[in-house]
Amino acid sequence: MNYLVEGTPAFRRAIWALFAGGFVTFSILYDVQPLIPVFSQEFNVSPAMGSLALSVSTAALAVSMLILGSLSESWGRKPVMVVSLLLSSLLAMATAWSPDFSSLLLFRLFQGVVLAGLPAVAMAYLGEEIDPGSLGVAMGLYISGNSIGGLAGRVLTGSLTDFFSWRLAMAVIGGISLFLSFWFWWKLPSSTHFQARRPDVGQLTRSLGRHLKDPALLRLFAVSFILMGSFVTMFNYIGFQLLAPPYNLSQTVVGWIFVVYLTGTVSAAWMGKGADRRGRRNVLWFGLILMLVGAALTLSPLLWCKVIGLAMFTFGFFGSHSVASGWVGKKPKQPRRKLLPSISSFITWARVCRARLADGFGSIWGGSG
Repeated sequence: MNYLVEGTPAFRRAIWALFAGGFVTFSILYDVQPLIPVFSQEFNVSPAMGSLALSVSTAALAVSMLILGSLSESWGRKPVMVVSLLLSSLLAMATAWSPDFSSLLLFRLFQGVVLAGLPAVAMAYLGEEIDPGSLGVAMGLYISGNSIGGLAGRVLTGSLTDFFSWRLAMAVIGGISLFLSFWFWWKLPSSTHFQARRPDVGQLTRSLGRHLKDPALLRLFAVSFILMGSFVTMFNYIGFQLLAPPYNLSQTVVGWIFVVYLTGTVSAAWMGKGADRRGRRNVLWFGLILMLVGAALTLSPLLWCKVIGLAMFTFGFFGSHSVASGWVGKKPKQPRRKLLPSISSFITWARVCRARLADGFGSIWGGSG
């Protein structure tokens, strides 16, 4: 069937292109998170209003993924992902010249819409083009790109803002993303198993209905829902604790806490590959236990314990995230080409919605983390 198999040049091009795509998507999505206090001061808006710079993008992304996942059935997987990355990169640079906060929010809203193209389609592309025995490592590297992108977007914009300005920081993120988007376009192999068909809203709705009646899929949706919510909540609240006595860390130091995302880069690829060899259930349980142990360690009053616990929690999250995502792609009994787009759209949509709920509670206590 000419699937992409681990170890071949085409497989390497595909997974590194998707790594770059995940990097672009999540660096652009989360690059405003450390800038919310800056927006509040420069545009004279409240912290809750400033947090909309992140919320409008993720909310728009959550809704748009269902639409773009369906449209990719007729437009094709690679074209949707390429257009998504190029437009979101251009919008990221345009956001740097926002004359007022309303314009910034409008740009971020459009970014959320176009950013949805990659997460809505990437898992469908992987499920169609990657050999089943190599899917775990491919999914793991894609999730690794997400983790590094989220890290880079937060750390790079925060550091550049300290030295220069938030406008330059966002322009730099947009420029880097545009370069990587063209590289993605060049390197990603075109689909060979995709067959275009007319978008059918009724069929998408019926497909989602069937998924919601599948107990195994419901369990995977619930696991992913809880995973993402726990992860976002942890990073929303740990910063408040570290800024307060007895730690009194600076905002810059707390911002660099996101470096623990690098543990997720390792775990997503390692546990994704391990799932192919040792079984998804066993590896998923291992990741969940690591998250619980890490969360327990963050309750310690010792700073070094908190940092180690946060690293373990992050390691377990990204590994579990990788395994659960790959498992969803393997579960459907129907032809995977027809079923994967709506499944991947739904599961990612559920994660983002849960993340937004967590962010909302965080805002009540003082803004996004």
